[in-house]
Amino acid sequence: MRLADFGTTWTKWYDTETKSYGVVRTSEVDFRAAVGTGHNIRSRADRMINELVALAEGGLKRIPEPDFVLVDVGSREIKYVRFENRRLKEMNWSTSCAALTGFTLELLGSYFRLDFDHIRPAKQSVPVTCGVLGMEQIFELVGSGVSEADAVARFTRGLAENALRFSGNPEHLYLSGGMTSNALFCKSFPLGVEVISLGRFVLVEGLMSGEGVIDAGCP
Repeated sequence: MRLADFGTTWTKWYDTETKSYGVVRTSEVDFRAAVGTGHNIRSRADRMINELVALAEGGLKRIPEPDFVLVDVGSREIKYVRFENRRLKEMNWSTSCAALTGFTLELLGSYFRLDFDHIRPAKQSVPVTCGVLGMEQIFELVGSGVSEADAVARFTRGLAENALRFSGNPEHLYLSGGMTSNALFCKSFPLGVEVISLGRFVLVEGLMSGEGVIDAGCP
């Protein structure tokens, strides 16, 4: 049986028979899932689960603490759930104040040919609430003499700060989604904030009835 999170850019899946995980571009998906979630699920699954529900269920499977905040940052939007004493207290999701967050950063990396594993996190940030609109500030910085890597690093810090604000500025933050594979993003949160990455399969694990394999976190 195939379980899948059909994201805007990437689809994450788990096969219950082979107990294997995989990632494929959503535009290249050639299978139908038994249970699915995600922005691009359309008619690709026999049973559909809301993304916030999948995130909450996945968080409960992966996080042992009674109280926690889990934020998922993907290509298109950010969403979070907050639990107290293992009971859901709050959930929210935004496609406007974090529009195309991951997609924009991936696009910039490709355009400037940057390796996010080797960029030093910025001490300053570009105040950004939308990935697309923030691109203008990056090109202004580059035009003023700031290096491309530093300009993108400032932008990335702005994205991390925005995700933190959106989730209520917790001191301890669990992070999931495709952006956990971006080393620069993971390192761009303000000092004093403990960020614990759960990798990009949390929503998929939220679709499971049994235990899953813990995915690697931030690089």
